Amino acid sequence: MSAPARRRKGNPALLGLFVVGALVLLFLAVVLLAGGQLWTRKQVVVMHFGGSIYGLQVGAPVVFRGVRLGSVSEIGLAYDKSGDRVLIPVRAELERQMLRNVVGEGADSDLAEAIPALVQRGLRAQLATQSLLTGQLYIDLDFHPEKRSLRVDAGLANEVPTISTAFQELRSQVEELDIKRLVADISAIAGSTRALLANPELHQTLRDVAQATAQMRGLMDKLNRQADPVLNSAQGAAEATRVAMLDVSRAAARVDETFKRIDTATEGVAATMAPDAPLVMSLRRSADELAATAVALRGMTAEDAPLSQNLQRSLQDMARAARALRELSETLDQQPESMLKGRR
Repeated sequence: MSAPARRRKGNPALLGLFVVGALVLLFLAVVLLAGGQLWTRKQVVVMHFGGSIYGLQVGAPVVFRGVRLGSVSEIGLAYDKSGDRVLIPVRAELERQMLRNVVGEGADSDLAEAIPALVQRGLRAQLATQSLLTGQLYIDLDFHPEKRSLRVDAGLANEVPTISTAFQELRSQVEELDIKRLVADISAIAGSTRALLANPELHQTLRDVAQATAQMRGLMDKLNRQADPVLNSAQGAAEATRVAMLDVSRAAARVDETFKRIDTATEGVAATMAPDAPLVMSLRRSADELAATAVALRGMTAEDAPLSQNLQRSLQDMARAARALRELSETLDQQPESMLKGRR
């Protein structure tokens, strides 16, 4: 065999070295692209969604309050006999170290037992939008113990319950509405309103209401204008009544003083006074006048008596009675013997 033929056959050792180098470079590329994830221990969880998950793909991130815990590894379909429905189970692989940070210090090495504890605390999975332009979804994990969740198998240790998004809840509420009945009710209400507005009695009622409002406004204005004079008159009458009552009180005090003086004078001469004596007759007349005065005062203070006339008449009667008592007291002071001999 010639020398050129031997050169075209090549060296097997060199070819094998080239293949080994290519495999090493391929392994290094896989390691670099995986970012060290090949040696990271994973915790598998499953989530069941009852609605559409269009936009969620294998490899979509699974985050907890914005921190990535893992990614979606599998999306499938399953029939639920108990609820007669089709569910979408989604499996995800979570980084055990990141999940241990969520569980807290002192977590057990077997994190599969920690998933039910987190679920008991309210851990829920919910779909969220990565981008409004592409419509891609991701899974958001957070604690929502107050929200109603979907869980297929309560005995499954690695199942995380799911909750609906706000849009899905709104959509379900809209789907539950009876649109036809709602439109019919609105049409009936519109027809009734139209008939009511077209009724002439309604227009007449509105005009009557407007007229009554105008009359009421005029009456209120008139009352406002007349309120001040009426109040002034009432205040004047109250002041006059107060002055009159003060005069009556003073007259009553004088009468009481006179009675006291009479009692003092009569105690000394009671034994010598006859029933037909002038003093007794004068006292009887004074008592009659006082009785008349008391009657006049009672009539003046009655609710149905004219206050001004009765008050004036009573004051006149009391003035006469006071004058008679004053004359009697002066007579007794000047002529004490008149009790026995009579007045000169």
